[in-house]
Amino acid sequence: MKHVFIINPAAGKMDCTAQLMDMAKGLAARHGLEAECILTRRPGHAMETAQALARSGGEVRLYACGGDGTVNEVANGIAGCGSAAMTCIPVGTGNDFLRNFGDAAALFQQAENLWDGPCFPLDAIDCNGRLALTVACSGFDAQVADDVHTYGRLPLLGGQGSYALSLAVNFALRRLSRRWTVTLDGEAMEGEYVLAAVCNGRYYGGGFMPVAEARMDDGVLNTLIVDKVSRPAFLRFVGAYAKGEYYRLPGLARCYTAREIVIDSPDRDIVTCLDGEIFRSRRAALRLSEKKVRFFGPPGCDPNATCRPLPVPAGTEQGCL
Repeated sequence: MKHVFIINPAAGKMDCTAQLMDMAKGLAARHGLEAECILTRRPGHAMETAQALARSGGEVRLYACGGDGTVNEVANGIAGCGSAAMTCIPVGTGNDFLRNFGDAAALFQQAENLWDGPCFPLDAIDCNGRLALTVACSGFDAQVADDVHTYGRLPLLGGQGSYALSLAVNFALRRLSRRWTVTLDGEAMEGEYVLAAVCNGRYYGGGFMPVAEARMDDGVLNTLIVDKVSRPAFLRFVGAYAKGEYYRLPGLARCYTAREIVIDSPDRDIVTCLDGEIFRSRRAALRLSEKKVRFFGPPGCDPNATCRPLPVPAGTEQGCL
C-alpha cells in the first residue's frame, strides 16, 4: 500500500511543507512504508493528483495536508474509488471538517495516529457535479463568503477584517433574500428565502452549525430553509442559527430531510459555497451521494461525535422571534 501526502504549501498562515515532509519520512522509516509527498501548485491540482493516484490501480492512502479546500479537492478526486482512501492533516486557516470529530480532531495533527486507522465510508453532497463533505450553503452566507475574497485584496485588511467588512456590506446594503423555487424530493415551494443550508456535516464558516443533528453517514441531507426576514429579526436569528438551534425559530426556519434538493432562480445566479469553495449557477441541483468517499482516521474516531439529537418540539415556541 502506498501512502501519499498531498501538501498545499499555501495553506495556513505559514508554510508547513518542511515539517510535513519530515513527518512523512519519519512515518515511512518507523513502519517500513512506501511514502511520497506531492506539493500542489494551483487550485484544482490536489483533485487532479488524487484522481490520478486513485486510478493508478494500486491501493493508496492519501493525506490531505491543508485546510477545508484541500480536503474538498482530495475527496472529489477519490470519490467512488474502492482502492483509495483519504484522511487529513490540518494546516489550513479553516478546518471545519474536523470539527465533526469532536475531541478526536486533535489526533489528526500527527500521521502516526492515522496511517493504520480503520476506513469507513462518508456520504457527500453532489452539487452540479461537484462534491462537498460537510455543508453546501446558498444565499446570504455564501455571498458573504464570496465577497471576503474581494475585500481581502484591500490594503490593511486581514482575514477577520475582510469577513467583517463583507458581512457589514451584505447586511446593510444588499437584499437579504432572493426569490427562488426550492424543490425537495420532487415537492416544490416558491418564495423569498435568505438562505438554504444543505447539511451532510455540521460545521462551516469557522464553526457555524446550522443543523446540529446532521450525520455524515445516515443517507439523508438535512436541509435548512430560512425565509425572508427583516434586518432586526435577522440579527436575533444569527445566534440560534450558529448553534444549531433553528427549532427555536419555527416562524423563520424549517428543516427537512431529503435526498435531492433543487434551487432555481428566475433572474440571477445563485451563489453556493461548497466546503468553502464558491460556485454560481441559475440552478443548484444537490443530491445525496451515498457512501461515496472512503475515509480513515484514528482508531475509535467518529465523524458524528458532535451530533446532537433533535430536541422535543414542546416548549420551543418560547424562543420564536
